[in-house]
Amino acid sequence: MQFGFPGTLDVPDGRYLVQAGPNDDGQRVLVVETVGAPPPPRRRRRRPKETDSNAEPAPLPLTLVTAVRAQEPFDSASEAGRWLEDTVAAEDSIDAAVADGIGLLNRALHAHATASADPLGAELSVERAAVVRVGHGSGEEVASGRFSAAHEVDVHATSGSGRHRRDEQLRPQERLAAVLGGRERLDACETLILRTRADLDASRYREAALQLRVGLEAMLIELDGALADSGHEEDMAELGERRREAGEAANEALHRSLDIEHERQVRELTEICERVLRRRRVLRG
Repeated sequence: MQFGFPGTLDVPDGRYLVQAGPNDDGQRVLVVETVGAPPPPRRRRRRPKETDSNAEPAPLPLTLVTAVRAQEPFDSASEAGRWLEDTVAAEDSIDAAVADGIGLLNRALHAHATASADPLGAELSVERAAVVRVGHGSGEEVASGRFSAAHEVDVHATSGSGRHRRDEQLRPQERLAAVLGGRERLDACETLILRTRADLDASRYREAALQLRVGLEAMLIELDGALADSGHEEDMAELGERRREAGEAANEALHRSLDIEHERQVRELTEICERVLRRRRVLRG
């Protein structure tokens, strides 16, 4: 998988050998290359100089990120071609390939932010990419971000009518305006549950369990009686009854990796919390 992101990323250009997972001996390679990058800044800050207010903004560089499944080589070009055609033949296989690639990049971004103690280090969604490709190539080609054959993937395609898509886009914009204008506030549980979801999607189960415990406790207080809706009341009651599960998972996460049962409970409780927040957004319009 290859993603082209406008601008530069925190992960420096280079080739990174990545262990596939704790229970997998296979390895992958992440290739980062910035195209059209400006020269590196000077160590000393230059004095501000007068500029033309009507000048066009300088063009942004493009960062190409290639996620290579190096541990699964093909025996022949024809086999690689069949894999590529099978991958792009269905939405499910495309989504799986895209998720695997963007997950590898976000793993690197998270590691860089933690290693550099950067509290503002951010992971990326695939929708931010200017271009997405899936393809195959020789070791030398993919190590340089090139392919023998590739297909471009449209990650922005959505189903439904144009009006439906427009309404979906306007909802967060309307709330953004309300929050910035001081007419509405963001609850702490919203931020905490978002972080829980990010950790779950990245398979950081210990971090997810710790985030969930605090996020769930905040939700039980902040959204108590927030809606006169039977579904809301049922979900809040279930969260109250199962808060001990969140606490036990978090206690285990302090000492070791979660077992399968606690992973399942963290996922289920996170999904209920997300449903509560989604229902509130919908019913409030």
